[in-house]
Amino acid sequence: MARNKVTIVGSGNVGATCAHWIASKELADVVLVDIVEGAAKGKALDLAESAPVMNFDLNIIGSGNYELTADSDVVVITAGVPRKKDPVTGQFPSRDELVKTNQGIVGEVTRQVAKYSPNSILIVVSNPLDAMCHVALNESGFPSQRVIGQAGALDTARYKTFLAMELGLSVRDIHAMVLGGHGDEMVPLPRHTSVAGIPIRELIPEDRLQAIIERTRKGGGEIVSLLGYSGYYAPAAGTVEMVEAILKDQKRVIPSAVLLNGQYGYTGLYIGVPAVLGANGIESVIEMQLNDEEKAMLEVSAKAVRSVVGVLGY
Repeated sequence: MARNKVTIVGSGNVGATCAHWIASKELADVVLVDIVEGAAKGKALDLAESAPVMNFDLNIIGSGNYELTADSDVVVITAGVPRKKDPVTGQFPSRDELVKTNQGIVGEVTRQVAKYSPNSILIVVSNPLDAMCHVALNESGFPSQRVIGQAGALDTARYKTFLAMELGLSVRDIHAMVLGGHGDEMVPLPRHTSVAGIPIRELIPEDRLQAIIERTRKGGGEIVSLLGYSGYYAPAAGTVEMVEAILKDQKRVIPSAVLLNGQYGYTGLYIGVPAVLGANGIESVIEMQLNDEEKAMLEVSAKAVRSVVGVLGY
């Protein structure tokens, strides 16, 4: 039986860490692609050399040649210019400022991978995430269920982490969901958050809960302020969770950036919602019953996504 094949475009921190965890789980053969061919080859070789110690049997190669990506089952797109502190001003660029530069990069990447793997499922990680999903959808010509954004898996993981830290409990017992765009207007849902079935508001005072929600919204910026560049362990983990659900046809409910078609009152816009991920990509969207406050927060998030998508010119 042939192994699955995953292409990861971009061999930076997120891409390389995705490859690492895909290998550790023995999910698929991996092709790392980067415009800097030596970087892709070097990281792929380094990871392959760990196989005798870590006991995985996979083909792991790096290249600048998209022909080697042919017939991939899943393509993870991490390519793009990251958020970095300006060495002169000390300021960080907003996600919106990345949009035009990364539109060109992600557009070219998408055309290449769609050419060689026309039946693949695309998982977009590049920022600004929601806008880059629109780029990948437009440039690939794929049906929308095969173009998915990784954001909610990361945002939800951060939310669960902060809750577990606050309570001193295992992250395994935290059940939570984050909706909306990937940015400061994301929508954590405390009404749908629990610890082993116990509503979160029975365990955490409201002021602490709201502080955790705010920390979740600023989670990416917190990492950037500490490192000077974007985080990569958690983004890669969220991405690999999605890859595994697709390759193993797990039917996992994972919050993902999905092109909505009337759900939650939106059409033609990528927004993070609970989605069932399986062999066909997005197999269905779960429409939660939101109260007026939650709907209002989701609308704020949707407006923020629209403003960035509007820059694309589609």
